[in-house]
Amino acid sequence: MASGDSPFARQLGFLAGDFSADDEFSDDDEDEAVADGELPSADDSEEDDDEPIMILPMAVGAQIEGSESAEDEDEGSDDDASPDEEAPKKHFFSPFEQLFGSSFQPGGAAYADGASEKKGRKGRKEKKYKYLDTYCSNLTRKAREGKIDRIIGRDREIERIVQILSRRQKNNPCLIGEPGVGKTAIAEGLALRIVAGCVPQRLAEKQLFLLDLTALVAGTQFRGQFESRIKGLIDEVKSVGNVILFIDEVHNLVGTGDAEGSMNAANILKPALSRGELQVIGATTFTEYRKHIEKDTALERRFQPVKVEEPSVAEAIEVLRGIKDYYEEHHGVTFSDDMIVRAVTLAERYINDRFLPDKAIDLLDEACACAALRNKAKEETVRLNTELDKARTKMEHLSERNDGAPTEADFQKVAELRTQILRLEQRIEELRPEADESDVTEGDLARVIELWTGIPASRIEESEYKRLVQLADRLKGKIKGQDEAVELVSAAIRRSRVQISPRRRPASFIFVGPTGVGKTELVKVLAAELFDAPETLIRLDMSEFMEKHSVSRIIGSPPGYVGYDEAGQLTEKVRRKPYSVVLFDEIEKAHPDVLNILLQILDEGKINDAQGRTVSFENTVIVMTSNAGSNSNTSSLGFAKSAGELAKEKALKALSDFLRPEFLARVDEVVCFNTLTDEDFAAIARLMCSEYVPSLAEKGCELIVENEVFAWLAARAKGGKSAARDLRSLIRREVEDKMAQLLIEYGAVPPKRIVVSVRDDSIAVNIG
Repeated sequence: MASGDSPFARQLGFLAGDFSADDEFSDDDEDEAVADGELPSADDSEEDDDEPIMILPMAVGAQIEGSESAEDEDEGSDDDASPDEEAPKKHFFSPFEQLFGSSFQPGGAAYADGASEKKGRKGRKEKKYKYLDTYCSNLTRKAREGKIDRIIGRDREIERIVQILSRRQKNNPCLIGEPGVGKTAIAEGLALRIVAGCVPQRLAEKQLFLLDLTALVAGTQFRGQFESRIKGLIDEVKSVGNVILFIDEVHNLVGTGDAEGSMNAANILKPALSRGELQVIGATTFTEYRKHIEKDTALERRFQPVKVEEPSVAEAIEVLRGIKDYYEEHHGVTFSDDMIVRAVTLAERYINDRFLPDKAIDLLDEACACAALRNKAKEETVRLNTELDKARTKMEHLSERNDGAPTEADFQKVAELRTQILRLEQRIEELRPEADESDVTEGDLARVIELWTGIPASRIEESEYKRLVQLADRLKGKIKGQDEAVELVSAAIRRSRVQISPRRRPASFIFVGPTGVGKTELVKVLAAELFDAPETLIRLDMSEFMEKHSVSRIIGSPPGYVGYDEAGQLTEKVRRKPYSVVLFDEIEKAHPDVLNILLQILDEGKINDAQGRTVSFENTVIVMTSNAGSNSNTSSLGFAKSAGELAKEKALKALSDFLRPEFLARVDEVVCFNTLTDEDFAAIARLMCSEYVPSLAEKGCELIVENEVFAWLAARAKGGKSAARDLRSLIRREVEDKMAQLLIEYGAVPPKRIVVSVRDDSIAVNIG
């Protein structure tokens, strides 16, 4: 190294401030400096090795701390510069710059980029919040960036929130509604309105933040940490001044941060909420509000409740129409307006434990996913597009790298990539027509409901009106000898389903007749035909409701009694399954107070349970069975009456003995069941024997029953006290027992065919 480039000389020159960026330090200057004693000679350098090491940190520190002031002092120091020209700035080179060159910056290029980025952020003047950015998410910013779906409807609720927020004190609305009705969406709708400027001027500059209580509590293992966080959050909100906090599941405030000797979040927030220093929008369900917030009256009075009711079917359809493009774009499918209407209708009918519009949106979302996954061409197109993007990226990188002097290998690689890109584009174009045919069908909706509820998809797709037209024929195919009763029931159900009458009442019947003629069986078949599942039959045996206090089992226990928190047997089941058949078996055994409850259901179509919730029976079918009048042997005088008219007259007279006239007047039909004839017994025997066919078919065995068997069984069963029940006992004894004995004798390999016949006036079961 030349002596003029000595780092020691440059260090001393830097400290003395004698050198600028344009100064040169020649060898002659160095010799003069050595002669004058300003620089150490080569002989003295070994003795003074420690001095530069002490100087380096000081020089670096001086450069870092005083760089800005040095630049400011040097501005305009060139007196010879013309006023039109900018005076060149002198630059003092640090020891690092002298050692590694004038382009050296601490931290390298990354440091320079970071500095410029900081200057850019400083120019934009984005405010950073310590607590709000850590424990909250800015809904207003998300709305401005288009990350929130549009909100359809709910104008009344949003306007109510704006009105409460404009109050001077206690300006804290609390959204209360069932899960899935759109409470969080209302808060997001307020954020969209703030961004769009559709709010009063006092709310125009507000920012809406969603508080994450989980993040606020996480990691607070020592006493005082949680209180410190929430106090810091409150102070920051006060200092900013234009912040509204949205707390989803606001009931979690009660008890959050509880520990021995500490305050929970609700108690810390109460003073600020009361004075209007902190604005909060809460959201919770009716159950949680009653359980947690209503018990803390001091907290309850600081919130103004805003009830969010479940939207109607028409309103839910409008919501889905407004957001359909989001789901079409996400799944790459299309669905018509008819599918939207069908999705809401099916969700309302078959998904009973959730609420609109959430259940309809979920149903449509999963149906879109089902349609997209069904289209294999679309899946292939997505995969090919991914490969195409990778090939184009490689092509761009190769082109940028070879701008200078491309080699022959590079040309060959480019040619291969171009060939691959053309091949992929051609294949995508071939698949495009098939991939674009991703339409959501009713079958997709039905399959999703089948997965959720277990109801067969084929029954869901069938038109309800078409099924109502065929209802009588289907019932007659399974109920023998009661054609008149079937016609009366079918007509009443058609009236109820079409809903021509302005009064929304359930279809109601009283089935009367002797035991074993098909009253309960008709109810079971009706539930299966109307609502597609046997679990839609709600059966209450009235012999269990003979005491006065048993009314509580229907609607729930009153406050102060054991079981108040538990729902009533009837009301809870109907609330969960509004489309069902309710059977009150042997109604004459019920206590009169129980009948008073039924009177209200038959008249209004709804009832309030012990919890105060309104339970609607509009979509149910109510059936009451009774044996009244079946044992009466009174005969008629005067003009001869038919057996049916006489039986109905006897039944009505017997019913009037324990049912009040106003109760009978509210029932749609009193259906009298006929006694069974020989032909009816034979037809019922055929139905009962056919029940064995599926189970034997699973074993690989065919069942053949000769016609003489049905007549033989009918002759033996007629005249019994229990009618069809006696017939079932006879079949079990004469047919089922003999078939079971035969199968056991054959062991693990059953016979291919079993023939049931009459031999010597008895039932014979043989191998065919």
